[in-house]
Amino acid sequence: MSAIDPTTGPCPCGRTDRRDKPIGYALCCGRYLDDFENTPAPDAESLMRSRYSAFVLQRAEYLLATWHASKRPASIDVEPGVKWLRLDIRSRSVLEADHAEVEFVARQRSSTGTATRLHERSRFVREGERWYYLEGDLQQPLA
Repeated sequence: MSAIDPTTGPCPCGRTDRRDKPIGYALCCGRYLDDFENTPAPDAESLMRSRYSAFVLQRAEYLLATWHASKRPASIDVEPGVKWLRLDIRSRSVLEADHAEVEFVARQRSSTGTATRLHERSRFVREGERWYYLEGDLQQPLA
């Protein structure tokens, strides 16, 4: 059995068109990941989705490049063997012209089979024409 190439099918972020059909990687997050210098994500949600796709594709360089310099770690380790399962955008809000928040839930399965649910409210800032991930607050699951 051959591995499925996520760059030739539907985008890993799960975005759909108006008819609820999956949008292909090249037309969705691929344009931001594969042409970072010339094609910045146009809004905070698109950046959030492209960062999720970067985790799926283990593109640590994109994650670092889209992290705001004031909060960016020196390096990032992408855990091998993790299978990202799904991204759900819960809410998005523009706080002002250059600040926005996106709340999301991302599901993954570790190489040992343990399922994890990451629920975060992320903050983004725009500088010039480019949005950056600033930081996020993990949301606690409801009891």
